[in-house]
Amino acid sequence: LNEGLLEPVDIVLPRCLLNPEWSDDPASCPAVVGGNVETSQRLVDLMLKALAYSAGGQGTMNNTLFGTDAFGYYETLGGGHGAVDGTHGASGVHCHMSNTRITDPEVFEHRFPVRLQRFALREGSGGNGQFQGGEGLERIIEFLEPVSLSMLTQHRTEGPFGLHGGAGGACGEQFITRADGTVDVLASSDAREMQAGDRLTVRTPGGGGWGAPQGG
Repeated sequence: LNEGLLEPVDIVLPRCLLNPEWSDDPASCPAVVGGNVETSQRLVDLMLKALAYSAGGQGTMNNTLFGTDAFGYYETLGGGHGAVDGTHGASGVHCHMSNTRITDPEVFEHRFPVRLQRFALREGSGGNGQFQGGEGLERIIEFLEPVSLSMLTQHRTEGPFGLHGGAGGACGEQFITRADGTVDVLASSDAREMQAGDRLTVRTPGGGGWGAPQGG
């Protein structure tokens, strides 16, 4: 698809997080953690910010995992894309780095002990600007049986950046509403044991806006 689009690029890095010292013994080499999900997302936004080409996208895959000894389920969730000069950011999509499609709700509920209560755009999460950042998503899952839950996410304390006077996108958030009504707020990377009747709410980040709002 990219034939003729790009010339070959050589990337030269000093020794750092992205170019560590490697041993000749594979067993003693460090493991890559989150390389194809969280690390790659932030690297793309870093380069786009350096070039001042695009406001920040959601910058995370919002990795959501749950299961038992009998099964496991892993999904990644879209969010808001950053706006660029002349174009609003797309809403409810994976930005920059992704090769996955989310499971259809009917298949999701048929194969796993869950009920999908809500899956919609998160209105107002995109950054304001001459061109608006894309909206994130809101996803609410009710668990019908006990499962172990893990979350690996970013942009939960600082939202995606805006450019050229545009506002940043909204931070993501996730929390559990227990069957008795109590609320348990989850950190960016967190894990919990879920019981029947517990609900997980994930709100993904919105994209940053581009340019100062007209007339503002």
